[in-house]
Amino acid sequence: MQTPDIQNILAELTRSIGETPKDILPIAESGSARKYFRIITDSKSLIGTYSNNVEENEAFLAFSKHFHELGLNVPEVFAVNEERTCYLQSDFGDDNLFAHVQKALMANNVSALRPFERPQGPQAQGPLDNGPSTGSGTLASYSENVINLYKKALSHLVKLQVLGHQGLDYSKAYPTERFDRQAIIDDLNYFKYYFVKPHEEIDFNETRLGKDFEAFADFVSQAPCDFFMYRDFQSRNIMVKDGELYFIDFQGGRKGPLNYDVVSLLYQVKAQIPQATRDELVEYYKAELSQYMSPEAVKFDTYQPYFVYLRLMQVLGAYGFRGLIQKKSHFIESIPYALKELKTWNEAHPLNKYPELQHVLSQLSTLNYPLTLNSQLSTLNSRLTVTINSFSFKKGYPNDFSGNGGGFVFDCRALPNPGREPEFKTKTGRDWEVIDYLMAKPPVHVFLDHVKGIVGQSVDNYRERHFSNLMVSFGCTGGQHRSVFFAQTIYEWLKTTYPDIHLKLNHIERKITEETGL
Repeated sequence: MQTPDIQNILAELTRSIGETPKDILPIAESGSARKYFRIITDSKSLIGTYSNNVEENEAFLAFSKHFHELGLNVPEVFAVNEERTCYLQSDFGDDNLFAHVQKALMANNVSALRPFERPQGPQAQGPLDNGPSTGSGTLASYSENVINLYKKALSHLVKLQVLGHQGLDYSKAYPTERFDRQAIIDDLNYFKYYFVKPHEEIDFNETRLGKDFEAFADFVSQAPCDFFMYRDFQSRNIMVKDGELYFIDFQGGRKGPLNYDVVSLLYQVKAQIPQATRDELVEYYKAELSQYMSPEAVKFDTYQPYFVYLRLMQVLGAYGFRGLIQKKSHFIESIPYALKELKTWNEAHPLNKYPELQHVLSQLSTLNYPLTLNSQLSTLNSRLTVTINSFSFKKGYPNDFSGNGGGFVFDCRALPNPGREPEFKTKTGRDWEVIDYLMAKPPVHVFLDHVKGIVGQSVDNYRERHFSNLMVSFGCTGGQHRSVFFAQTIYEWLKTTYPDIHLKLNHIERKITEETGL
């Protein structure tokens, strides 16, 4: 079904509730295949949703009706088409909890964002069952306003989990009614197949890892599961409107344990909540839960560390599938945050009971997913980032961490090669002797003019269209002379010509990185 057909269906649904659509505006897609539209009428704004997954739609519609009747803060569904592929729901606006988190990150300057910096002090060690909490957050503190929003979210979560569970028809749940042992195995395999296996540098014994997965699932599946499990309870799904919180995207919910949703919210990797703040919020959650039951009765603290592991591994599996395979940039950008979080947690709570799984986790810090303050601020500011690489064709093409499929790759091997001259053997394309040599060659100027024309055209166009990433790579035989010269020259030219863009320069074989344009 094409978008114009969807819009016609949504327009008919809007008229069926006595409203006349003035405008139907597509909303940017995220991780799912669902399509969302904002429908503007004379008296209100609605969200129109389309998905051809009818079973998933039925889960959302049934859960939403049940929760809304209980007075919980979820969307009201106003109309559904006969095919059950389109429906209208409440519009809670565009502000969500994660937007408030981003402001907190910016306000605190995110001054030490190093994914694999080992924590200092005694918190860096400790066995899983009795080790102290780890200080993985990068902020000195969250603002009081953001902490209060998290507390409010946790208060609502308890009601969703406990009150929402009562009388809920789990036969409508999709894809499964219960978060059981098999669901845990599925999450672990998701991590293995979509994140671990694509990284061939991670060494492991598949048979032993499978046995560890089985043992891990045996233990975690014993957690009490007679509650509603939201499944994706994270800050992007928590809308903020007029000071109140509203909850969306619970169509993957099922009967399950309490810990999973608490971990999903507090260990959302790009939120970077400081561990001390997490600990405070967990205690607040348990106090709220105690209005209905004793946290000790459901062994909340016993299972909490294991659910942190489970959720972080599941998240990396999702990032691998959505990012590395489907090439969606948002998920690729999130990988280093998840690696940082999992490494820090593992250092404080090693999984010594599961040696092969521990062996896999210990290797994650060797993966090359750079994360810097500059890259984060560039993402938050949504400016064009141009990444410029020099590389050796012998070693293969550079990775595209933006998820946008690369850009330009220029082959410099048809140009005069300084590497053939004995006096340049130890020099690079950044040394003045090599620069003078190349600048004296007419073909170099022709090549450089063509590159400037092509790259400049794309930069102009991408800025006008508010694109976020462009990659320009220069390859030669060894990645030492010609590719380095052209990458450095284009970097300096772009820095002067387009001072408003964000530039990253990577001389891959030389292991030199520069950045400008913040």
